[in-house]
Amino acid sequence: MNKVKQAFLYVWRLWYVKYVIVCIVGLLVVGILDENSVWAHLNYKHRISQLEDEIAHYEAINDRNQSQINQLKHNPKAIEKIARERYFMKTDDEDIFVLSDDEQLPAPQATSHETAE
Repeated sequence: MNKVKQAFLYVWRLWYVKYVIVCIVGLLVVGILDENSVWAHLNYKHRISQLEDEIAHYEAINDRNQSQINQLKHNPKAIEKIARERYFMKTDDEDIFVLSDDEQLPAPQATSHETAE
């Protein structure tokens, strides 16, 4: 135990050991632990890119809706088209057939609970 203590004191007395320890602790604080660390900076950049993608998505939706609003204001045929597609409205001499792509479950088969004697 005494040799370990002497070795530790010898290493501690070297002039550069203290500077190395301070540099390592400083790099840990700046690189990982601080709220303005490099790690947090990379996370912020990733979040910013996600938000920019989301902004582009919503701007595309907004542009599409604005063009549809302009069509509805200036084109009466567009109003008729939307009424027919979304609300299944029809004129007096038309029939509407709604086709569904939903998968239907097979009907359960009737089972007989009677037993043969």
